[in-house]
Amino acid sequence: MIREDQMLDQLGDALEHSAAADLKPRRRITGRRLAVALAAVAVIVPSAAIAVGELTSTDEVAQSMPAGTLALAGTQPTCTVVQDNVEFHCVLANAPAPEVSDWKGTVEPTVDATKHVNGGCRSLRADGKEWECYLGQAAVTQQIIGPKFLGEYAPSPGVG
Repeated sequence: MIREDQMLDQLGDALEHSAAADLKPRRRITGRRLAVALAAVAVIVPSAAIAVGELTSTDEVAQSMPAGTLALAGTQPTCTVVQDNVEFHCVLANAPAPEVSDWKGTVEPTVDATKHVNGGCRSLRADGKEWECYLGQAAVTQQIIGPKFLGEYAPSPGVG
């Protein structure tokens, strides 16, 4: 599966190559060239959106919670979309480990299937059974994770 950043890099490379070709001296953009370029963009952009959607399904967000924090193992999260590919509301079927007496406001990272930090969640209740989760830069903006932690390799859930 192609990661979002890889797909965006490919799109950027294609657009850069196309722009460089268009800026060569004495070259004219023909109707045919323009049609081909527009068709390529029309295929690439929706493909990127679909790939992002696949990477951020509610099930994958739910799985990313215990993958990021051992205290959330066995909690069986279920998540709903608040904002596509950015924010999710998650409820745990089972309370987290009792290592924290009041979970409200606690922040924890989330880890995707490739074992990379992809965002984080904030507990909304003292019992730790309700969370608001953010992916990518939104988790940094929400001050759940630091900018240097986003994308870091995390081979096992965090402890403590």
